[in-house]
Amino acid sequence: MKDIVIATGNQGKINDFKHIFPEHNVIGITTLLPDFDVEETGTTFEENAALKAEAASHLLGKTVIADDSGLSVDSLNGAPGIYSARYAGTEKDDAANIKLLLKNLQGESERAARFVCVIALSEPGHPTQTFRGEVEGVIAEEERGEHGFGYDPIFYLPERDQTMAELVSEEKAEISHRRKAIDKLTEYLEGQTS
Repeated sequence: MKDIVIATGNQGKINDFKHIFPEHNVIGITTLLPDFDVEETGTTFEENAALKAEAASHLLGKTVIADDSGLSVDSLNGAPGIYSARYAGTEKDDAANIKLLLKNLQGESERAARFVCVIALSEPGHPTQTFRGEVEGVIAEEERGEHGFGYDPIFYLPERDQTMAELVSEEKAEISHRRKAIDKLTEYLEGQTS
């Protein structure tokens, strides 16, 4: 089993990781960096995830994963994209972000969207690897559900007739963009140990 540090300052992401990782015995979470924050100067999810993972790996001298994730709406040319957390301003405010997104989609019939998660793996002495997961959905007209965080209350999954926020943590862990990226990461790590 490889010991890996998860670098994130987002409690919602930490909760997601905790619900997904117990099933993956190739990875042992030895440390969480809950107050870790790096300026995200990249122009893609991949670049920003790598920036965070590499900074934390350099700081600790250990193998680190970090993710960059967000919402991409087709009719908004991919926005909010890498700016998802600060869509409505520099303060990370989920309610304000949702309000602005719904305002920007008023009268728009094309509401296809996807959640994107890119996980970067940074190991001392090795090139950084990235793993991308996506889940397709539609932006709902109004919020539904009490679970999750971020845009979950308006991210509607037609095949389930539920928003992401209507799924309990275990259900979300089975289908989320973060789960898909972690599955790819796990496959890569299992290939290294075989």
